Amino acid sequence: MSKGKSRATLIGAALVALAVAGCGDKESVERGTVNYENYTAQQIFERGEYDLAQNDPALAAKSFAEVERLYPYSDLAKRAVIMQAFAYHRDKDYEQSRAAAQRFIDFYPTDEDAAYAQYLLALSYYDQIDEVGRDQGLTFQALQSLREVIERYPDSEYANASILKFDLAFDHLASKEMEIGRYYLKRDHFPAAINRFRVVVEDFQTTTHTAEALHRLVESYLSLGLVDEARTAGAILGHNFRSTEWYEDSYKLLTGRGLTLEAAGDNWLRQIYRQTVQGRWL
Repeated sequence: MSKGKSRATLIGAALVALAVAGCGDKESVERGTVNYENYTAQQIFERGEYDLAQNDPALAAKSFAEVERLYPYSDLAKRAVIMQAFAYHRDKDYEQSRAAAQRFIDFYPTDEDAAYAQYLLALSYYDQIDEVGRDQGLTFQALQSLREVIERYPDSEYANASILKFDLAFDHLASKEMEIGRYYLKRDHFPAAINRFRVVVEDFQTTTHTAEALHRLVESYLSLGLVDEARTAGAILGHNFRSTEWYEDSYKLLTGRGLTLEAAGDNWLRQIYRQTVQGRWL
């Protein structure tokens, strides 16, 4: 047996022995029959770390919770709270993770791990975004929590990750508006579709969906016979997104009807044109 393999075997055996000595066998912990009061904060905490290493975050969270309950004034109690948040998140128990993270922030707002607690709280919302269907409440909460990390802890190691996730969550909101808008457009519910695409153009201008939203507005307005609005949407596309397929499609639609792509009339898109193309805000 190689030295490296022998050392790994010994370390593994030591961890097992430590865990068993600290809190009894895993089955007893799962049944809740272990009397944690017989063990020190260090022993219970190490049991939690062992269970995390064994990819059993739910069981680990129980041990960290016991440290906090039995030894609330110990040095390990504070670490146990943040480890609960981490373990619950690993177990995808986002509500419990959020509760533990918020408790850490409330109890230890100036601690060096407060930024990580806020980041975990934000992740408890963010990691559910793809699971919530059309309900975007969690996405808004994720954005708010990520903003907290960015603004309150700008120099922390979690700020950059939060900025990236904030942009992705923001883009996700825009994509949902587009999805609903396309649904209405396919069913010829043009006013309802326009309302959705307008939200993207006005509120999500920095996302990747703006060009398509403008093209869909061209389609919708032409279908309603609102030529000025369609031409203005095409003009914005031509100025900001000329290299995209959406501009090409809108160009064909408009010129095919003998229309030019330029701002026309007095409508909400004309104001967008003044802001984005002419740099005028009034």
